Amino acid sequence: MAKNQRQVAESPVPHRQCGSMAVYERLSEMDLEFRAKQAALEAVSREFVNQRLMPSAKLSAKLSFKIPVVVHCLYNTADQKITTAQVNSQIKILNEDFGLKNKDKKNIPKVWTSLASDAGIEFVLVNKAPDGAPNVGATFTKTDRTGFGTGDTVKRAQDGGVDPWDTKKYLNIWVAPLLGGLLGYAQFPGGPAATDGVVIASLAFGTSGTAKAPFNKGRTATHEVGHYLNLRHIWGDTNDCSGTDFCSDTPRQQMPNYNVPTFPHVSCNNGPNGDQFMNFMDYVDDAAMVMFTAAQTARMLATLTGPRAKLVA
Repeated sequence: MAKNQRQVAESPVPHRQCGSMAVYERLSEMDLEFRAKQAALEAVSREFVNQRLMPSAKLSAKLSFKIPVVVHCLYNTADQKITTAQVNSQIKILNEDFGLKNKDKKNIPKVWTSLASDAGIEFVLVNKAPDGAPNVGATFTKTDRTGFGTGDTVKRAQDGGVDPWDTKKYLNIWVAPLLGGLLGYAQFPGGPAATDGVVIASLAFGTSGTAKAPFNKGRTATHEVGHYLNLRHIWGDTNDCSGTDFCSDTPRQQMPNYNVPTFPHVSCNNGPNGDQFMNFMDYVDDAAMVMFTAAQTARMLATLTGPRAKLVA
C-alpha cells in the first residue's frame, strides 16, 4: 500500500486540481460557526467592493499590507525535499502576482487590461521563530507519510505533519507530497485556527527544485492564497452558468478552463470576449494565469481589514 501511495503522490498531474471548495463544504457542514462567519464576511465584502469600485479618490485609495509567512516543508524521500532557494522563489512570485509586477501580465487581453489590479499585498518570510530563535522563514521535516489529502493531517504533528505557528500571526504554508493529483488547498476565513493556512504540493511550489511543469511558475500558491483571502473560483463552482465568484468584473463562465486555452473561449453567452481564463482563480496551467481584477482585490482587502486584520497588525 505504501508503494502505491507513493506512486499516486508523486505521479505527474495532467491538470489543475484544487481542494479548497471541498474543505469549504466540509467546514460548512461540520462547523456552524464557520458558516455564520462566512455569511457575515460576504455581506461586508459586498459593501467593501461597492465602495472600492466607486469613482471616488478617497474610497479607491491604495491600501497596503505585509503578511508574515512561514513555510513548513515536509518530505518523505530525499528528492521531495524543498530548498530555501525554492521557498524564496515562491515568495518572489507571490509578491509579483499580488503586486501586478509579473512580466507575463502583457498576456492579458486588451479588453481586460484596465481591470488588472495591484492588490497592495506583500509577503515577507519571517526571520525568527515564535521562541525568538533565528529562522529562515521555513521549517523542514521528514515524515513517514507518503502523501497527504484535504483532511488537514499535514497540519498535525501527531498525524505525520507539522503543527502550525500561531495562525493569527502568520500565514502558514505547508508544502508536502499530496495524493491523487491534488495541487493544493486553502482554508477560507472563519475556519478553525488550528487548521488555518494553505497547503501546496511539492511538485507545484516555487519555480525550481521539486516544481514540475506545467505547475512550476508558482501560480498554485497564488491561487490558493487567493482562496485564503476569500476569493472564489472564477466560474462559481457550478457547471450550468448559475455560479458566481461575487465579482462583477469577471464574466460569468460555465466551468473551469484547463491547460492553455486560446482567447477567446466563449461560454454562458459571454461573447465576444468569453471566459477570463487568464485569471489566477481559474484552473489553467501556471503559464496561462496572469491577473487579479479590481473586484477580487477589493474582496481580499475586505478580508485583511476584517477577519484577518491581526495577521497584518
